Amino acid sequence: MTFRTRFAPSPTGPLHLGHAYSALLAYDLAQTQGGEFLLRIEDIDQSRARPEWEQQIYDDLEWLGLSWTTPVSRQSDRLNVYQETLTDLWRRELVYQCHCNRKDILAAASAPQEGGEPILGPDGIIYPGTCRSNTSLHDTIAFPENAALRLNMSVAAANSRLSFTERGEGPNGETGLIEFSADDLTGSIGDVVLARRDIGTSYHLSVVLDDASQGISHVVRGHDLFEATKIHVALQQLLDLPTPVYHHHKLIRDDAGKRLAKRDDARALSKYRADGYTPDDIRRMTGLPV
Repeated sequence: MTFRTRFAPSPTGPLHLGHAYSALLAYDLAQTQGGEFLLRIEDIDQSRARPEWEQQIYDDLEWLGLSWTTPVSRQSDRLNVYQETLTDLWRRELVYQCHCNRKDILAAASAPQEGGEPILGPDGIIYPGTCRSNTSLHDTIAFPENAALRLNMSVAAANSRLSFTERGEGPNGETGLIEFSADDLTGSIGDVVLARRDIGTSYHLSVVLDDASQGISHVVRGHDLFEATKIHVALQQLLDLPTPVYHHHKLIRDDAGKRLAKRDDARALSKYRADGYTPDDIRRMTGLPV
């Protein structure tokens, strides 16, 4: 298998130091292994994606000295692939319609019979399963107004023992072979959303299908996605897709210890470039070798 990494930003704002660190780390890893570095534009949310932000992604990465295999993959070109996979999961009764809004979920998860205090997972409050009976034997997905499609995790991961290899380090020092069970998924993650009517897919579904399509062998990304990796491994098993090696890394934070966000324009790469910084300066600032 070709050693292949990727960087997959969303064109919804400027790249910051954290993005630079992740992209450079993935690029360096591919270079040291004689592999390939790929770029993917994650633009499934067309209401927020902007052409000017996509162009700035290219400009910033080129300024950093990165090059990538072309053509660049764009998620908006693959919506039919996501829809076909959702239809397959629907026919297998692994997803169901959910009509709950955030207020509904909070109220149900906080009810006395649920233990009083809602449990948080990688996607927020763990869904209490209110709509889990909304399955259908019809071949076509019914997608009413304001509905989402959730993965029935208790069925999807039933009797499964899942694992992935961690080459980097999880947020609590996890490394090597990471194993988890169906109970771990249902108890700490729950039934995640795989698609919404207004977007037609989700990060979890699209990233799994895209990594497989691009033949990504090593996924490089931040600690904040470590728990989400368990969702992705479960989906890979359901869809008979290979599981890459994962390399989770530290998050770049500001002086107050807060993780960077796209709204933090003071840390935008374009500003550092305009202020006369060099790519080597960016490497030093993020702790990477020059």
